Amino acid sequence: MSFSVNTNAGAMVALQNLNSTQAQLMTTQNRINTGLKISSAKDNAAIWAIAQNQRATSSSLNSVISSLQRGQSTVDVAMSAGTSVSDLLTQMKAKALASADTTLDTNSRAALNTEFQSLRDQISKVVTNAVFNGGNMLLGGGTGTTVKAIANADATSVITVNAQDLSLGGANLTANIGTTASIGTVTTATNMIGYLNTAISNVSSALGKLGTGSTALSSHMTFIQNLQNTIDTGIGNLVDADLAKESANLQALQTKQQLGIQALSIANQSSSILLGLFK
Repeated sequence: MSFSVNTNAGAMVALQNLNSTQAQLMTTQNRINTGLKISSAKDNAAIWAIAQNQRATSSSLNSVISSLQRGQSTVDVAMSAGTSVSDLLTQMKAKALASADTTLDTNSRAALNTEFQSLRDQISKVVTNAVFNGGNMLLGGGTGTTVKAIANADATSVITVNAQDLSLGGANLTANIGTTASIGTVTTATNMIGYLNTAISNVSSALGKLGTGSTALSSHMTFIQNLQNTIDTGIGNLVDADLAKESANLQALQTKQQLGIQALSIANQSSSILLGLFK
């Protein structure tokens, strides 16, 4: 081995090793700081691209969940109002039954009719106010809101819950229970009992459809939430760093760094040995 002051091979090797250790140390520190073993495309382009695509899907599922929640809330408000309508119809039937009594005097029948009409008008108020996020599923005349909640991350599928007309004189309450319905006579009261029985049955059926729709939305939302959790876990498996392992690596690399600095220092001193030859 020749001695030269121009070329210090030992120092160059020591420097290369020190630079390599320093690069590894920076990588380990970055993993510890970010919690990710793959934080950018330069770490592993293929895995990073897969993770990014899955992150986009997971993020899109947040919008799906929001859509399902809004849809379910709209349906639940309609169900609550529909239950009130059913209760009002039941009370109206009780008034009609009482008014159909032929022994009832005129004043009593008039009082019952007034209560009946008040209950009838209350139905309109309940239906009109069954609004959530600007949607009302109980309006008549084809103006009721049909819920169409997004069901997947691509918005290519929806869950539909149809509107149910519970307005006075509408599809379920029929024209006989319209805005002018009354029980002012024995005949109208007797006929009204049959109309109300039909209306109560129709409203129960409508509530059943709304309940089925609400259950479908709730069930699908649970599935989407589980799917999102699974995707997030999968992303973590791809890119998350094992911090226990990285902590051990950090300790080892810091030791190697210190040793590398000492090795470089020793190699740099080798040139000064040559001065002894010229004394």
